[in-house]
Amino acid sequence: MKISILDDYFDTLRTLDCFRKLAGHDVTIWNDHLQDVDALAERLCDTEALVLIRERTQIRTSLLERLPDLRLISQRSVYPHIDIDACTRLGIIVSSSQHADTPSYAAAELTWGLVLAAMRAIPQQMAALKAGHWQIGVGHTLRGKTLGIYGYGRIGAVVAGYGKAFGMNVLVWAREPALAKARADGYATATSKAEFFEQCDVMSLHMRLVDATRGIVTASDLARMKPTALLVNTSRAPLIEPNALVNALRAGRPGMAAVDVFEKEPLRDVNDPLLTMDNVVATPHIGYVSRDEYEIQFTDIFDQIVAYARGQLANVVNPDVLGSTALRKMPTPKAAR
Repeated sequence: MKISILDDYFDTLRTLDCFRKLAGHDVTIWNDHLQDVDALAERLCDTEALVLIRERTQIRTSLLERLPDLRLISQRSVYPHIDIDACTRLGIIVSSSQHADTPSYAAAELTWGLVLAAMRAIPQQMAALKAGHWQIGVGHTLRGKTLGIYGYGRIGAVVAGYGKAFGMNVLVWAREPALAKARADGYATATSKAEFFEQCDVMSLHMRLVDATRGIVTASDLARMKPTALLVNTSRAPLIEPNALVNALRAGRPGMAAVDVFEKEPLRDVNDPLLTMDNVVATPHIGYVSRDEYEIQFTDIFDQIVAYARGQLANVVNPDVLGSTALRKMPTPKAAR
């Protein structure tokens, strides 16, 4: 099969052990980022299987309709960047493992790194030191403070464990089934959303971005936070109402933020408020960007392609396409060759 891989910024994938799974296929890897439809259509004109790295490139109808040979999109995790209805209409299978039983330790570790960096102003202290200044302020320790986990799923549970190890009081807010799981794991749960935001010294978001969670953190929620509190978001920027975080930081509640995700990615605007505010620590969506995490993720992604090449299917997220007359021709099963 002719396989194209987009947005491998540092040409990492061909160095992974799991890349050998694609041996025998015609693989092209692109290391730059494009969103221009004309340029992408030309680049992918004869692609049969398309590999995506998370949500780096938007795959919409205007592009899909210009890719006549595309049969499979293979990726991992959620897919708000893919027009699933258009894929189904055009006969393109979308395979995406949801890794329900494998937390992203890379994302959890980055979350904790951001907590420490923001509470102790590590980036600001480093910048000052390089500029010839010796200490620029007094930071905050974590022990004895309240760590709020908003969304107690795979990653949230891991981060809660880090908080416990640091001597923090962990408080959870989530849907009732997740609250029950948190209580079973020995953590306290808030009695209301308002109480949760009022009590947290550090509050970390750990939810998938779906219609029900978009804008789930409101301006009024943020206004309840302590002026000394830190909000951490390594999940998705649209979990917070548009502009609410910047306005809240300017108003002083919460007093700090640490973010790995943005409304528009990749973020190129050096004047974006989240990059210019002294009370913000920001990283360029690197929560999942580690060699170990890549090995896990792309094992799944490449396995989906290998299965498809054998005439089998794995982790199909648009099953309606399978019974459609529009379904593009699949490979002949290996056993029948």
